[in-house]
Amino acid sequence: MLENCILLSLFAKENLAHMSKEQLNRYDRLINEPSNDWDIYYWATEAKPTPAEFDTDVMAMLREFAKNRNREQRLRQPDLEYLFEPPR
Repeated sequence: MLENCILLSLFAKENLAHMSKEQLNRYDRLINEPSNDWDIYYWATEAKPTPAEFDTDVMAMLREFAKNRNREQRLRQPDLEYLFEPPR
């Protein structure tokens, strides 16, 4: 779904390069195990409580990212060129 594509891809661009191997595994599990994409969106936006098995530090990071405290315009997924840039 488009909302998750935008949210998760921008989150990934900002965070993946700085995450530990364990956090990357938790992120991978979060984006691949739930059978309903809407669940991830609802958990990230705090519309529904996150089940204990997904309520991790990575989910906390995603929830904070979803709040968009800097009021960035998030209208599309990032270009994938960032994957080939050195981490900041």
